[in-house]
Amino acid sequence: MTLILFNKPFGVLCQFTPEPNGPPRPTLADFINRPGVYPAGRLDHDSEGLLLLTDDGRLQARITDPRYKAPKTYLVQVEGEPDEAALEALRRGVRLKDGMTLPAKAERIDAPDLWPRDPPVRFRKTVPDCWISLTIHEGRNRQVRRMTAAVGHPTLRLVRWRVGEWSLDGLAQGEFREV
Repeated sequence: MTLILFNKPFGVLCQFTPEPNGPPRPTLADFINRPGVYPAGRLDHDSEGLLLLTDDGRLQARITDPRYKAPKTYLVQVEGEPDEAALEALRRGVRLKDGMTLPAKAERIDAPDLWPRDPPVRFRKTVPDCWISLTIHEGRNRQVRRMTAAVGHPTLRLVRWRVGEWSLDGLAQGEFREV
């Protein structure tokens, strides 16, 4: 069994082949040359952080299937400064167009010491921002972005830090490690 932890940079597609009709974007093949491994889950091209790749179908299912509720922790830079009511709404679950989310763990955190993003997040003098840590147990399409927007704080930067027992600790942007 192979399991690879990859720190996916902003703008990289979570697939090994480019989109035939899309704009040219880097893919996993630009970073990882390991035949037979596939992403266990996805990160949008505009999200960064931990992506797990494996050649083991059972492990892939355990990581991605909602039945197993693998916790996924994100460091999220949001527009504005969420108050306790906004954080509590995330903790209880948020109503989205595709239904209620499961309760999440949500807390404000100090700005993490991360690599610079390229391109940088747009800075606005008149609109404050802050960071939250958000742990969810689902993996709906663009779920974290939709949850923070639903409580009035759109996501500016999204970094997946942890999936289950695996994290980005010690892994630089664009690097991977086999475990």
